[in-house]
Amino acid sequence: MSTEIRPFRIDIPQAGLDDLRDRLARARWPRRLPGEEWSRGVPAGYLKDLAGYWRDGYDWRRHEARLNEFPQFMTEIDGQDIHFLHVPSAEPDALPIILTHGWPNSFVEFTDLIGPLTDPRAHGGDPSQAFHVVVPSVPGFGFSAPPREIGWNVTRVARIWAELMRRLGYDRYGTQGGDFGAYVAPEVAKVAPDHVIGVYVISGLGFPTEDDVPEMTDDERAAYAQLQKQDWMSGVDHHGLLRAAPQTFAYGWHDSPVAALAWMTQKFKEFATAAKPPEQVIDRDLILTNVSLYWLTGTLGTSSWPYYDSAGFGWPEGQTAAPTGVYSGPPGIRRLAERHNTIVHWPEDNPGGHHFVAMEQPDHVAADIREFFGKVR
Repeated sequence: MSTEIRPFRIDIPQAGLDDLRDRLARARWPRRLPGEEWSRGVPAGYLKDLAGYWRDGYDWRRHEARLNEFPQFMTEIDGQDIHFLHVPSAEPDALPIILTHGWPNSFVEFTDLIGPLTDPRAHGGDPSQAFHVVVPSVPGFGFSAPPREIGWNVTRVARIWAELMRRLGYDRYGTQGGDFGAYVAPEVAKVAPDHVIGVYVISGLGFPTEDDVPEMTDDERAAYAQLQKQDWMSGVDHHGLLRAAPQTFAYGWHDSPVAALAWMTQKFKEFATAAKPPEQVIDRDLILTNVSLYWLTGTLGTSSWPYYDSAGFGWPEGQTAAPTGVYSGPPGIRRLAERHNTIVHWPEDNPGGHHFVAMEQPDHVAADIREFFGKVR
């Protein structure tokens, strides 16, 4: 097995961009269904405006150039080509950290977070709390090769991450993740307990289930009831859909950029904790850069493997090999999270209106990461 680390630079062929614009221009639009605004899914007028901007206003080359400002590499681990960003800090005592993105996201999730982590001096932070940042693309997402067989799970990804950090020369490091990353980040601590000093999760630990209801306090029952009302709890069940028939839906997502955009828009809307269109919470160009990356790399289907290779849905549990911190405790319940984690950081008032809060509040997330690792480093 080769252990070579190869420099990588994004350079999407112009033919791919021309094809995208042509497909958007020739989109076949359905009739608007009766119902108010988002009650039947993404409104036709909203999506037409967004698709029109994607075709004629959004500049992939500008964002490609920005992504290429981050040092990027490829290396083979476990038979997989793994794409990753490696952005060392200039600060001499910086702590290495590996960030794991979620679904339907990519390394784009962290583009505004990397600067505040690697260079806190320039972002109002303490330079002694800087990080060397590693951001791999999960297999099947973006430029990382997709799994070639069934049976992949978070443990296998975690082992790849641990090997990547070893290969980069990092013996002592932290892990971070949200969404799918909230499953992977704790697993890295399990597979490399002698190397991980702390696990930071955006949210998801201590989420209650029906089995927990009998022992809840009144306040906890109220929080549980509020949880059930969230769009991301009651919206399109992507877990069930991607577990049951990912190949079927991949045909539409892979062939039609409008279908891909509608699907991504639906999920980014449902993942908002506020009743607002996605671009009122997260920058529109940032959302479109993420969608474009999926489209241009042909990974809308291959990114579904965490769901079709799972036995069913379950909240992330965490681990006890290293101390744990979270960005947002609620709607999780600390008492429940402490069944499986050594919680040392559980704020309840951090700002955020979206599931992908690192895209919405990068400065606040960076400050909170620094605060947590300041307790364990």
